[in-house]
Amino acid sequence: MSNEFSNEFLNDKFFSPTKGNLSSDRVIEEIFDYIKEKPDMFYEIIVGCDSSSGLEPNFPVAVAVLRKGEGGRYFLKKTKYPADFNKRFVNWRNRILQEVLLSCDLALFLREKIEKKIGSGFNYQFEYIHADIGENGATKDMIKELTGLIRGNGFEPAIKPYSCIASSVAHKYS
Repeated sequence: MSNEFSNEFLNDKFFSPTKGNLSSDRVIEEIFDYIKEKPDMFYEIIVGCDSSSGLEPNFPVAVAVLRKGEGGRYFLKKTKYPADFNKRFVNWRNRILQEVLLSCDLALFLREKIEKKIGSGFNYQFEYIHADIGENGATKDMIKELTGLIRGNGFEPAIKPYSCIASSVAHKYS
């Protein structure tokens, strides 16, 4: 992904089912406020992406903040590419790879911002990226490649059936 497109991607609006459209800075504030509500709880911040097929593939990337044992909140960024990009994603392997690239890109951006905002005063981890791949089905041949890509970006991968942020939350919007 080019830096120009990456910056455009990160500066676009996010969607929250309860708060509506939000800037990336506002998403950071919402995550911080949610953690401050119950600072003694443990939190996980997770990113995952899914995609739709077709002439105009859609790539919803979800960011979830989970309060262990008490649910959580999520924010969504829908990405549609310009028409000339769409032919790249007719092949499902290219779409799956793009899902992981978008997840890594957003996770790196958010982790830096969240660490600056939240610091070390709260009990949270931001280490997982959920990938919509698994041992069963066509994506099984991509597991090693994609989990290596995620680890290479400093995150731990989760795959099906443990990748609910990608396979359930983001999938809902694909």
